[in-house]
Amino acid sequence: METSSSSNDSKKGHEVLLSFRGDGTRNTFTGHLNVALKRCDIRTYINDHDLKRGDEISYTLLKEIEDANLSVIIFSKNFATSKWCLDEVVKILECKQRHGQILLPVFYHVEPSTVRNQTGSYPEAFAEHEMRFQGNMEKVQKWGKISK
Repeated sequence: METSSSSNDSKKGHEVLLSFRGDGTRNTFTGHLNVALKRCDIRTYINDHDLKRGDEISYTLLKEIEDANLSVIIFSKNFATSKWCLDEVVKILECKQRHGQILLPVFYHVEPSTVRNQTGSYPEAFAEHEMRFQGNMEKVQKWGKISK
């Protein structure tokens, strides 16, 4: 996510990266989790601003993902509609495999089996991505493997 919300900005790096779909959980679960972590003096990285459609994942975010000790992915009903969120998950999974980063999935108003089996709203989201990214099906295929 793009900006730091930690009160410990003078310390380098963040302990926990929160990955979420903004309009799904920003002002509810994710916001409360971020506040609770900060109360425990845990440095978090979270996007404080809405992203514009078409924006690419920033170098800063990629670096924060790599540097985090733990990534919390908050899967919600509309999580898969965001290419940004899916790009984050691909990078998080890469860091988990390469560096042993800890990954904690949280399922917010969605069953784990919905994400794993890509049912519910997930097939619709992936079908839209396939249409939008016909020239980059490799990317869409990577996104489709996030839950496998």
